[in-house]
Amino acid sequence: MPRERESRGRVIFHIDCNSFFASCEIARDPSLRGRPIVVAGDPKERRGIVLAASYAAKQQFGIYTTMPLTEAKKRCPSLVVRPPDFAFYREMSRRLFQWLERFPHVLERASIDEGYLDVTNRASIVHPLAFARHIQQGLLEQLSIPVSIGIAPNKFLAKMASEMKKPLGITVLRKRDVPHVLWPLPVEQMHGVGDKTARKLQALGLRTIGDMAKADRTLLERTFGVFGLRLHERANGIDPRPVDPEAAEKWKSVGNSTTLPHDADDEQELRAVLRQLAESVSARMKQKRVVSRTVQLTIRYHDFRTITRSQTEAAPLQTADDLFRAAARLLKRHWNGRPVRLLGVAALRVFDEREEGKQLDLFHYEEEAKAEALRKTVEQLRAKFGERALQMGAEWLSSNLEEKERGER
Repeated sequence: MPRERESRGRVIFHIDCNSFFASCEIARDPSLRGRPIVVAGDPKERRGIVLAASYAAKQQFGIYTTMPLTEAKKRCPSLVVRPPDFAFYREMSRRLFQWLERFPHVLERASIDEGYLDVTNRASIVHPLAFARHIQQGLLEQLSIPVSIGIAPNKFLAKMASEMKKPLGITVLRKRDVPHVLWPLPVEQMHGVGDKTARKLQALGLRTIGDMAKADRTLLERTFGVFGLRLHERANGIDPRPVDPEAAEKWKSVGNSTTLPHDADDEQELRAVLRQLAESVSARMKQKRVVSRTVQLTIRYHDFRTITRSQTEAAPLQTADDLFRAAARLLKRHWNGRPVRLLGVAALRVFDEREEGKQLDLFHYEEEAKAEALRKTVEQLRAKFGERALQMGAEWLSSNLEEKERGER
């Protein structure tokens, strides 16, 4: 297992801020410490969703991120609501990572409130547990920001470890711990597995991380492509990725493209391909927890002439429906009708989804529920009738969404 050997001997920290937005508000106003607070929409309008909740709100009242603010207020009438101040959160994030850069280690910023630190070259000088406690206490004293730290031989295990004790936890997860610590957990608790992937895994009879670790690699690859092989490796505690200081810059865009099995000039066929590309890009954006306002379409014609066109929206995009509609509009506007060899969809200049500031009211929740029902119907068609049904179902779904969009105009 050469890839497994690559991770042997490393000591990786995953540093994860606890309820970062709420913690920033408490750092700014220490009188809030110990009180149930949330960062959400305009408290006067009582609209929107909870973006972050303090541990007092979580543990005492069961309030969680994405809960409608109206429900949170019902559970806790004395709830303190703060509107999001993303400029302040970005500044606190900058100060946090600036403080971490004081140490002579390789640092990777994974998002606004989490990062990886490779401390391998110092592990023989300072014990990792002592160093982790120093970081945790330093950030608490200097910035009043609580963090949990996972310590492991690779990034995946460190990320899983940091989730195990919150707030202010420090957890060591070794490779030999994987069978008895990770394998009993349900697949939906595995980092990188979203709701849709979890449902697919469960449909294959894979309900725990251990089931996935022991699953047939060919089956996972056939179902999920390269991502399936990566899931199998991670479930077995294997992750050779280095801590990369430039990783954030590399993820300024998320995209996917495909060469068609034959040159196509049928608009419905091209739209079906765009739908599948949008679903792929959306899944990766959700995994990376990023959104974008700019969608780019790439068209390569049968003679290899290639054009790229983009469009910027007012609101951040992440769902497959939103990405598809933007790409379909670009296709309608810029495709010249000639046979197409390749199509590509990309989200440009992505940024952390928690910085978007988009507040969904109850009306939007109802609309999302309707769209989810349509998506489930398409998945059932795919399972029962195969790929052709997927294309037909996707087109039916997109036409419904576009009719709705035209009606709203």
